[in-house]
Amino acid sequence: MAENGGATGAANPRCTFGIVMGKTGGSNTPRHQSHSMIVVPFSTPGVTKVRNLSVFGYNEAPSGHSEMLFENVKVPIENLILGEGKGFEIAQGRLGPGRIHHCMRSIGLAERCLSLLVERGLQRRPFGKRIVEHEVVQHKIAECRIAIDQCRLLTLHAAHMIDRFGSKKARKEISMIKVAAPKMLCSVIDEAIQVYGGAGVSDDFPLAKCYAMARTLRIADGPDEVHLSSIAKMEIKDQILKANL
Repeated sequence: MAENGGATGAANPRCTFGIVMGKTGGSNTPRHQSHSMIVVPFSTPGVTKVRNLSVFGYNEAPSGHSEMLFENVKVPIENLILGEGKGFEIAQGRLGPGRIHHCMRSIGLAERCLSLLVERGLQRRPFGKRIVEHEVVQHKIAECRIAIDQCRLLTLHAAHMIDRFGSKKARKEISMIKVAAPKMLCSVIDEAIQVYGGAGVSDDFPLAKCYAMARTLRIADGPDEVHLSSIAKMEIKDQILKANL
């Protein structure tokens, strides 16, 4: 039996094992108990690193992602993490804090890109005056500041909910910021690239690579669509309870 999968960080030569999540339950096993996480050393017979994967053309050497091939791989039962059927539980325990961590980094990167936007706008003087003196660019700067601070406050609220009630009770707030922050970051970087012109999409400045990273965050740890569906279901439930329907 052969299975292909993607592994984050596997391209790093120091990476000697992977944590593989796979289906271990039968057809009658409850959905949330059907998967397990298993430690698989890459030296195990049947494990092949097929190729390193680039993201928007960047390979993130020496780290990065790899396509892995598992062919009839066998490891000891002791390599199970926490026990059989605990994969979903482990994943959910990490995903809440992991998602808000992505959002905090997104806000920091957005601040940096807004600074680059203003810096470039102060330097360039097309049509006889600096770019930042054009009203259309001033509006872009204002909208970026509003969007960043909106996401900062929503992130702080989600963090407060986690601290007070735990990740499970803060699922809606975590999903909300996981949708909002990467979208905001993509928008801020896009505006900065526009002010830089052709230089913004070159490797002479960090904006192109920043955008590549930002865009992947709309997929990492659950795509926007999954989070939006979850938010809607929780909101409908909350509204029904509020109205005693």
